[in-house]
Amino acid sequence: MTTLAQAACAVLTAPDPAEKLRLSAEIGEDWRAGRISEIGHCPPPDRPARPAQPELLPPNRMPKRSYGGVAGRIALMHSLAHIELVAIDLAWDIIARFTHEDLPKGFYDDWVEVAVEEAEHFRMLDAILRDLGSFYGALPAHDGLWQAATKTAHDLRARLAVVPMTLEARGLDTTPTTIERLRANGDLESIAPLEVIFRDEIKHVAAGTRWFDQISRRLGEDPVDAFHRIHRANFPGGLKAPFNHEARLLAGMDRNYYEPLAK
Repeated sequence: MTTLAQAACAVLTAPDPAEKLRLSAEIGEDWRAGRISEIGHCPPPDRPARPAQPELLPPNRMPKRSYGGVAGRIALMHSLAHIELVAIDLAWDIIARFTHEDLPKGFYDDWVEVAVEEAEHFRMLDAILRDLGSFYGALPAHDGLWQAATKTAHDLRARLAVVPMTLEARGLDTTPTTIERLRANGDLESIAPLEVIFRDEIKHVAAGTRWFDQISRRLGEDPVDAFHRIHRANFPGGLKAPFNHEARLLAGMDRNYYEPLAK
């Protein structure tokens, strides 16, 4: 019988985005229905399989995002689609990579749900790209997100602190501004998926914060102190303000977590 870890590795080793989406939906249904019930073990690859395109560039070589005109809409949707594709792999990677930890079923329930939602986010953004006459892979994309995964592959709390509690939490700060810019440009079609993504990302940040808290307390460490220590080790430059305090609080992250780390 396929275990959840084996299923996660199947997604991570599938280069075709459409196959990642198909597998994510199928695994999510099988896990919820109990057709997959064993966690198991399956060492994930150091890097997930990727299609031949897009070309992956360092973040500092990426062109600046635009919000106007068809070309600007394509560039923005392509950038966001790439983030969501990597997010699919990040969710399956955290499931497969840390099975040696003593984690309850609820942990896996949360991250399977995250993976399924990230797949839906990519599907929505990819559909907009196609409606605009483009496709995922038509433009270069940056490799910064997976660099964060590589850096935290050794430590579950570091992964939680860096990915959901820092990178995804940053999306809570920036997405409302992106939505308002699109609205100002009359691009109402692109707003709908971003509103879905924003609501789901609150849940994802909440899952990361909740499990970081639980693991820290189990290890006898104050979660806020632990977050500051781990964050400074991985992001010595600190966090960039302004913050979306309301959305972060909905995700269970009060100001004590992030304000002391602000630049």
